[in-house]
Amino acid sequence: MVKHIILWKLKDGLADPAAVKAGIKSGLEGLKGVVPGLVDIKVRTVGLPSSNADVMLDSTFVDEAALKGYAVHPAHVNVADTKVRPFAQTRLCLDFEE
Repeated sequence: MVKHIILWKLKDGLADPAAVKAGIKSGLEGLKGVVPGLVDIKVRTVGLPSSNADVMLDSTFVDEAALKGYAVHPAHVNVADTKVRPFAQTRLCLDFEE
């Protein structure tokens, strides 16, 4: 299995950060059953006050090839282009084998 973890810091001054977070969560979690090789996907939008990220994606793929397919899958690209990238200031990624 391959884990794909993303942390985002949202842009300052968003009119409704809670709505942005909800859109990211619903969009990305909605990819389960759509993208081949995606085993599990969870988005966390509420962290403790000690956090310095706003949103976390925790996803699992059957293998690295499935992760590469996810990156270019039209459904994922649509969510990224409409619900994530316009609102994200910073993105950090860690991919690893489990």
